[in-house]
Amino acid sequence: MSAFERIKSGIPSLDKVLDNIRLGDNVVIQVTCLNDFKRIVDPFVNQSIEDKRNIIYIRFSSHEPLLEHREGLKIYQLNANQGFEVFTVEVHNIIKKEGTEAFYVFDSLSDLQVAWSTDLMMGNFFCVTCPYLFELDTVALFPVLRGHHDFTTIARIQETTQLFIDVHSNEKDTFIHPIKVWNRYLPDMYLPYRLNDDNQLEALTNSVDLADYYNLIHNEQRIQSEQNIDSYDRFFREAKESYYRGEITELTVNKIIRSMMTRDNKMASLIKEEFSPEDYFYIKERMIGTGTIGGKACGMLLARKMVANYLPEYGKYLEPQDSYYIGTDIFYSYIVENKLWKLRILQRSEEHYFDKAEELRNAILNGKFPESVRAQFRRMLDYFGQIPIIVRSSSFLEDGFGNAFAGKYESVFCVNACSPEDRLLQFEDAVRRVYASTMDRSALEYRKQRGLDKMDEQMAILVQRVSGTKFDKYYMPCAAGVGFSYSVYRWSDELSAEAGLLRLVAGLGTKAVDRTGVDYPRLVNLDSPQSTTLIRSSDKHRFSQRRMDVIDLQKNEVREISVSDLIPELPDWYLKLICEHDYETERMFYESGRPRSILFVSCDEIVKKKELMKMMKDILSTLEEHYGNPVDIEYTINFRKDGAFTVNILQCRPMSVWQSGTNQEIPEIEKDKTLLKVNQTFMGNSSKIDIDVVVWIDSKKYHCYPYNQKSSICSVISKINKYYAGTDKKLMLVSPGRIGTSSPDLGVPVVFSDISNFKILCEYADTEIGFIPELSYGSHMFQDIVETEMFYVAVMGTEQNGTEIFRKEFFRDEISVLKYIVPNAENYSDIIKVYEFSSAKSLKLYADFKKRTVICGINI
Repeated sequence: MSAFERIKSGIPSLDKVLDNIRLGDNVVIQVTCLNDFKRIVDPFVNQSIEDKRNIIYIRFSSHEPLLEHREGLKIYQLNANQGFEVFTVEVHNIIKKEGTEAFYVFDSLSDLQVAWSTDLMMGNFFCVTCPYLFELDTVALFPVLRGHHDFTTIARIQETTQLFIDVHSNEKDTFIHPIKVWNRYLPDMYLPYRLNDDNQLEALTNSVDLADYYNLIHNEQRIQSEQNIDSYDRFFREAKESYYRGEITELTVNKIIRSMMTRDNKMASLIKEEFSPEDYFYIKERMIGTGTIGGKACGMLLARKMVANYLPEYGKYLEPQDSYYIGTDIFYSYIVENKLWKLRILQRSEEHYFDKAEELRNAILNGKFPESVRAQFRRMLDYFGQIPIIVRSSSFLEDGFGNAFAGKYESVFCVNACSPEDRLLQFEDAVRRVYASTMDRSALEYRKQRGLDKMDEQMAILVQRVSGTKFDKYYMPCAAGVGFSYSVYRWSDELSAEAGLLRLVAGLGTKAVDRTGVDYPRLVNLDSPQSTTLIRSSDKHRFSQRRMDVIDLQKNEVREISVSDLIPELPDWYLKLICEHDYETERMFYESGRPRSILFVSCDEIVKKKELMKMMKDILSTLEEHYGNPVDIEYTINFRKDGAFTVNILQCRPMSVWQSGTNQEIPEIEKDKTLLKVNQTFMGNSSKIDIDVVVWIDSKKYHCYPYNQKSSICSVISKINKYYAGTDKKLMLVSPGRIGTSSPDLGVPVVFSDISNFKILCEYADTEIGFIPELSYGSHMFQDIVETEMFYVAVMGTEQNGTEIFRKEFFRDEISVLKYIVPNAENYSDIIKVYEFSSAKSLKLYADFKKRTVICGINI
């Protein structure tokens, strides 16, 4: 049959008025009650069965069924409460399965608004489903309830559909009025008609009949005069009014939390316990669009509320919260309105999950926002003016219990040192980058590895003012970092893991969460903040922060500047807070007749502020207590010249931690059969691990490999990682320096997706070259290690630093199988070795968390 072929509706007079429904038509019927829709759909279904059509009823609503089971009718039962994407994909798959020229009846579109809370998402569903039905030459009937939706949503539906018909009724009459009939025209097509008891349509051509019709419409409009605004805005207005009357119900509060805050049951319970209705109303006022505000925004707001509720004495030290939130519905609308939905559905399939991601990423980066959204962006940017902001991911699943997504999605700074129009363009680009980061390989790998690849993952955005201090042309926080309520990293048995730990840097906190170059943040155990393993000033200098991330207001960009270049441009009062003297080096210069001041960043004077350190400790312990789980936070600290300070909590999430569990007996292994034995410098549970595969990176060969080709080594490791995926083999990576550093000179710059199937990571030192492991507690890479329960060990190379044994010649007699795993990797065979072990020659790792000892070797 050809496209646009006439079909019978079951009401011959309606066929005459419409010049027939045609193959490809979507028919939206707007009614006041669903019984009016049934007057049209029942004859349509009967006629379709008689004509031996493939007729299908898509059932998803809580309203009474529009159709009952009968021979010749297929019924699919779906659950719209699973979320927009899951539901829409299910409908898409049904349409694909049923093929061309199928006929459909859908439950009320208005009930999708009930399930998803907003008109926008109901409109999005129709706008992606209708064109696909049209492509397959189907016919589909959709009811929508009059007066339940804003005019914009009805206009979108009317623009997208082929037929739009109004039906009005009272006790006596039913009227049908075609509003849109696509691609055909008859002289009387758009007149209103009365549908009589014999299902005959009579045109209303005189004023007496028209008076009955228009009186009915006017009466309906009086009843629905305030209902044609967005249903969610109407709901919030009614919720606010009921609250101030003292009548807000638990059902209303639950709907607010689920529709605007989170669908994570644990988080929802905590939010309900800590928040008041005024808190929800304030958040709603600072939202752009609808949907939820996402996990990162929820975590930040919840942490701040807990501190306000349980530590009111610290309120004077906390910065006010003035963030904005771009709801998850804007993300989906962006996908839909830029015609990317088909590509997104294709990318979600098992076959194209990775290979279509880059295409979708690039398409997202080149999309456009509608003017209605841009107007809201402008209003928000007017609020911030020329204060720098950061545009942060806040996805559905992010920062929840069990799924941190640490570093998987982008955060983008907007310096705002430009004209209002340029600020808008830069902000739009930042939002696009965050949206596009959902297609980053590391994010896709993370979701797939954790069984989240089929789940509804919508992206909200948290827009935060950059908390900072202006130093002439530079803007940055005085200090920033990451805090942990529980720390398994202790450099002394006298330190308590429960006291918490800070990872502290000067300048922007990006230096605290990334494994970057030559920078070492200050680690502060809150049990004894000034405690350190570094005694000599030269050692403190060596393991210090060498570069700071700052916002350059003149260049309108975020920059990394060496501490030595930045020091001359910073005021003395600030330098005294973050710097100390390298007296040993100063003495050396003095004795050689070249006296000079040598400063390095240690944040020592900040750490010495007892009130501040106590506050951070109290905040972390309070958050852990009320979360019922260890947490980590991101924070900034700003000071005034007179010593006054403020703290800003930027992020909080439940933290995965290694628990000490029971002791593990450490066997005696002969030295010539021992690969390594270290004390203190490892992180992981008490363990006994049978190692099946060791991937060894030779430090000297890696060092000599051309700098601009070092990143290619990561692709070989990634191929090894994929080769063993799903084999249940336990892999150990032994690599020089820092695994996952951004600087290839300091270690192998893999990303987590390159090593996601490894069970053990071992970093080893080669001081002749300059490779030094770093216990990057709190970095994004480290969060991934903890979440996936990898075991981490650092071989520092000296007994003073905890290494009793490390035998680089351990694998000398083993045969590498790299060429069988990665056939085209012969150029790397000197650098990368892959050794497989069997039960006949078993390599084992034993670790005792409490005794702080780990040994790895052949134990027969």
